[in-house]
Amino acid sequence: MKARIAVLAGDGIGPEVTIEAVRCLRAVAAKFHHDFELIDAPVGAAAMDAGLDPLPASTLALARKTDATLFGAIGSPRYSDPEAKVRPEQAILGLRRELGLFANLRPVVPQASLRHASPLKDNLLEGVDLLVVRELTGGIYFGRQQWLEDSATDECRYTVAEIERIARVAGRLAQARRRKITSVDKANVLETSRLWRQVVTRVMSDEFPDVFLEHQLVDSAAMLLLSRPADYDVIVTENLFGDILSDEAAALAGSLGLLPSASLGDSKRGLYEPIHGSAPDIAGRGIANPYAAISSAALLLRHSLDLEAEAAALEKAVAGAIAAGVLTQDIAPRGMAAADTRGAGAAVLERL
Repeated sequence: MKARIAVLAGDGIGPEVTIEAVRCLRAVAAKFHHDFELIDAPVGAAAMDAGLDPLPASTLALARKTDATLFGAIGSPRYSDPEAKVRPEQAILGLRRELGLFANLRPVVPQASLRHASPLKDNLLEGVDLLVVRELTGGIYFGRQQWLEDSATDECRYTVAEIERIARVAGRLAQARRRKITSVDKANVLETSRLWRQVVTRVMSDEFPDVFLEHQLVDSAAMLLLSRPADYDVIVTENLFGDILSDEAAALAGSLGLLPSASLGDSKRGLYEPIHGSAPDIAGRGIANPYAAISSAALLLRHSLDLEAEAAALEKAVAGAIAAGVLTQDIAPRGMAAADTRGAGAAVLERL
């Protein structure tokens, strides 16, 4: 098949890990006889350094007309002033909003060979295979913001329609898995959470009666996610809670450098990125973990291009590289020589 893919490497370690994902996509195209056109464009601090907006109009136009977007990372200490009106992070929020990407999928499946990298005991990691479904374009990140001399406001707002559509995404995904959904909220305190709980309950009852639904408060879920992680199948939650809980879930896998994500909307077009940030402290040193970026490319193959066999082959190659002991600094046991970014990418390519 022919496909056009926007490549927005971004800032910090973004370019370093993204190039490995791009190499893998090119290898998949060659192996399976596809024609992938990968088109680079600036975003975030890299765009600002060139005198452009964090999300240049040309970059947004490219993302709108390509089949999928591969994203690296965003953010730079050069633009970290909290009072600044223009910040690199506005680019990713803008992309989600303008492309209508309201559902963020973050799978967490710890690998047996990396149990040493998790702070949890081995017995807690047995059978862990969960998926966080995070609402991505509503809530506090997109509400009204105001900064006054002696106060600041971030408004959290959700509509019934926003909750319905993310609940349906979670329901469909749960039907293809173990048919269990945990909806996470703070309904004992927040009005938005009380609405969330009411709407999710109705959608599951009316449209997904074959899926078991439970509700958990976010503080309880944060504890249970680390004490009983195997109990979870699909976790559906709002924007802020999903952001925090999915990063916490990285402790199950062993590193933020291992977890991919897919941001989807009503069409096949999606945005794919590792859940880690730009990590400016290690940028340019060639030690960043590329496995999350490469696994994000696998999600791109699966969800935007409908290439399941190709996605599975890439995920198997990542798992094989890890099982063979090609481990970057963040997941290598103490005293073991760590692989660099390029070496980890090469190990995946070898297994493809």
